[in-house]
Amino acid sequence: MSILGNFINGQAVASQSGRTAPVYNPATGQQSLQVALSSADETREAVRLAHEAFPAWAKVTPLKRSRILFKFKALVEEHADELARLISSEHGKVFSDAKGEVTRGLEVVEFACGIPHLQKGEHSMNVGTGVDSYSMMQPLGVCAGISPFNFPAMVPMWMFPIALACGNTFVMKPSEKDPSTSIRLAELLQEAGLPDGVFNVVNGDKESVDVLLTDERVEAVSFVGSTPIAEYIYATGSAHGKRVQALGGAKNHMVIMPDADLDQAVGALMGAAYGSAGERCMAISVAVPVGEETANRLRDKLVAELDKLSIGPGLVEGPDNDMGPLVTREHLEKVKGYIQTGVDEGAELVVDGREVTIEGDGFFLGGSLFDHVTPEMRIHSEEIFGPVLAIARADSFDDAVTMINDHEFGNGTAIFTRDGDAARQYCEQIQVGMVGVNVPIPVPMAFHSFGGWKRSLFGPLHMHGPDGVRFNTRMKTITQRWPSGIREETNHFTMPTH
Repeated sequence: MSILGNFINGQAVASQSGRTAPVYNPATGQQSLQVALSSADETREAVRLAHEAFPAWAKVTPLKRSRILFKFKALVEEHADELARLISSEHGKVFSDAKGEVTRGLEVVEFACGIPHLQKGEHSMNVGTGVDSYSMMQPLGVCAGISPFNFPAMVPMWMFPIALACGNTFVMKPSEKDPSTSIRLAELLQEAGLPDGVFNVVNGDKESVDVLLTDERVEAVSFVGSTPIAEYIYATGSAHGKRVQALGGAKNHMVIMPDADLDQAVGALMGAAYGSAGERCMAISVAVPVGEETANRLRDKLVAELDKLSIGPGLVEGPDNDMGPLVTREHLEKVKGYIQTGVDEGAELVVDGREVTIEGDGFFLGGSLFDHVTPEMRIHSEEIFGPVLAIARADSFDDAVTMINDHEFGNGTAIFTRDGDAARQYCEQIQVGMVGVNVPIPVPMAFHSFGGWKRSLFGPLHMHGPDGVRFNTRMKTITQRWPSGIREETNHFTMPTH
């Protein structure tokens, strides 16, 4: 069986570590390849080569860096179907969802192509007599990205395009569950004209991650994953003097007000809760209907829609299924365990996804629906990361807001209502980083920044958009005066004032 290695210094490189991990096709349950788990020394070698490539790349003008990214964008568009098939075969999501992931990643590339404007800095004339001030936004050096399994194309493209555009070099450590997409993106960057060593992919596990967090040549680390790992990444990287943005877990709520268009809300909930088998950090996993009548009507409509849910392989002839398999058998069993936990805790299991059977050995689970879920239950407090939706009833708007604000996570949320005042109050009062009004998954466009609050984000700067440029540069401010022919005769020992 083939072993997927690394992409270092402009070429594919086999790992010499002797350690590998299996990569599966989730739709069949069969192993498709092995991925190398690189050694610490191999990871350090990738960092060394990126470090050596940095000075020359930093001197390339922003316009020329932008042109390489424009070529990369065209190549990704040309190979979008190929990339989507690769994602579906290793992650399991349906083809249309995988292609949508590629498109959302491309939007960040498009944003990064504007770097000649985004990296301009500021200028002020005559801050004092004959004195001017201006700022430079300079690259950091070697940056690293550690990405999760659920978006093997989009999340890496949240990270490296802006870093490269700003003049940094990059080391990517993708998830070992679906590593092939990052290697293919590296090949397309090389084809676009990126110099050797500027972008490198190291496949590995914690041994590689710890090198990226501790090697003094790495200046910044971006991470997306679970909260416990995000906390470790942030603490370890920061302790070693690195700039870190670590995006963690989520428990995203959708409030459904009594005046909401319920058909619209149910349609939105179905996609937001069960799309990509719930393996999204922005998935809606808790519906919060306000009032008993709203809750009962919502429940009935969700049950009817769940009966129509089409579940099967992500790559099929004809129309896509609605939902594919989970990524691994281990994760499948974990999600099943959460369903049993909900039952044991006293929640009402209205629809049991464990009863769905799909021919073959794939990692399939049907959509599950709980009702009468309360905040102290684990299925409300913990991120399940699977096709499980909980209904947590609220007596009033204020009760719904309190329930959400009391939760440890604050990644995304939504409210469905026709009342502008309720929506405005919700946007102001809710302690969550990304809010949708009649929009179920409020992922910002690439020219805005993505990030949550509370234990959903560690670090002060969000990902992509303006914060992405700030994260990948450091500002230097220059105050200058040129001789005017008038020489001052006295020395100055006091704080300069104007």
